[in-house]
Amino acid sequence: MNEIIRAIEENEMKQEVDTFAVGDTVRVHNRIKEGNRERVQVFEGTVLKRQNGGDRETFTVRKNSGGIGVEKTWPLHSPNIEKIEVVRRGKVRRAKLNYLRQRTGKRAKVKERVF
Repeated sequence: MNEIIRAIEENEMKQEVDTFAVGDTVRVHNRIKEGNRERVQVFEGTVLKRQNGGDRETFTVRKNSGGIGVEKTWPLHSPNIEKIEVVRRGKVRRAKLNYLRQRTGKRAKVKERVF
């Protein structure tokens, strides 16, 4: 049974996935349907976490909008995600950046990774 499910999931996965990591600042281009129209909305913020793996992998992005923190979680292989642009690479030492939720202003920033 697991082999059948695995085969179905492999067909649904995207062939090319944009490479990004936790701590990176990304722009997520999300396709939105409004009635019979379709448009692309951009959400820019810091990647807090990436969870699971394979077809069910998700990632969470957080931004500060008008002084209020906004988080969105997307499936990585969703057909609604047009593309993911990496704006800047972040230097972090953790897999999940949940501590950023309590921080405001400069303290909520992630240092930029220099190559």
